[in-house]
Amino acid sequence: MALLHGFTRTSRARGRADAAPVGVLPADVVLPTDDDVLLDAPDDALGPALVAAAGGDHAPAAGLLAATRRQGSWEHRDRYVRRLAVFARSRPGWLDAWRALDPHDPDGLLVEAQRAVDLAWDSPARTELLREVSPLITAAAKGDDRDPVPWRLALDHARGARAGHRYFQELWEAAVRRAPHHYGCHVAALRYLSSSWHGAHRECFDFADLAAQDAPEDSLTQALPLWAAFGYLTDGGGPEVPRARLEAAADRAAVLSARLPTGHSWPAELRNLLTYVLVSLERWPDALEQLRLTGPYATSFPWDRDADDPLGRFLEVRQGVRAAMAFGSPGGGNRFLRHGLRPSEE
Repeated sequence: MALLHGFTRTSRARGRADAAPVGVLPADVVLPTDDDVLLDAPDDALGPALVAAAGGDHAPAAGLLAATRRQGSWEHRDRYVRRLAVFARSRPGWLDAWRALDPHDPDGLLVEAQRAVDLAWDSPARTELLREVSPLITAAAKGDDRDPVPWRLALDHARGARAGHRYFQELWEAAVRRAPHHYGCHVAALRYLSSSWHGAHRECFDFADLAAQDAPEDSLTQALPLWAAFGYLTDGGGPEVPRARLEAAADRAAVLSARLPTGHSWPAELRNLLTYVLVSLERWPDALEQLRLTGPYATSFPWDRDADDPLGRFLEVRQGVRAAMAFGSPGGGNRFLRHGLRPSEE
């Protein structure tokens, strides 16, 4: 596990995050109706860009990404790039026109590189196809030397291409030089560690905890231990992780969630992931609180891991949480944990 030490910077020890306020919420907390729940809804900035792209106009998307680059809004930029690339897979005309018109535009290059990685990732020939994408990622990384998002993409690419540890560490060091607390880069590194050392969950928690301690209080990287908890709960391999460590990861993420805007789409993935983990831990009041905070915004991840219909799965789990609160029944949770992925009580 020596590579973990290369990923871990000396942290400013802040200790454990303050526990999220825990109290029994009333079972009649008002949640949006099922018909009002939206899956992967864009925020107010991305929505118009997607509408324009559907009509073949790339200009709003280009303007949006250029603004994130000027402002150094790297977390929003990362999310927009991923969403635009997904959209371009089914409706490629606007991106193809953008690339033809301005082939050296750093924003168009980045969306194209993300789309290429996504397409290669889903192929049976993933490793070979990903190697062919490398020049495009390199070109995107040269577009703006401050931008960590191409390096997050390079980290994902390296994981899919089964790159060696030394090469991955070089990418990681380049990424954190640009943005020491960038959430996407940290998630990519954690997923590489998890895939490289199947079952090394305690080591992944070590990396995630140190990164969260080092990050500012409002940084999304505060939620990195939540990813480690999710990896453990959905893997089932390796030594058991003490339940207290899973609880601490959920508590830290809940503190962060409480600082983020309520009922907005951009924090929805964090809150959906936190709900997943809280339900796994059968923490019904806390899961209900996250459902209240996320409002009508469901996200495909993590629910698409358990079902072909992520929206239906989200609504099913939401109903189970309400039932558990109303009747003290763990039925929704037991169904959610049907693979027996219960945390250690150690």
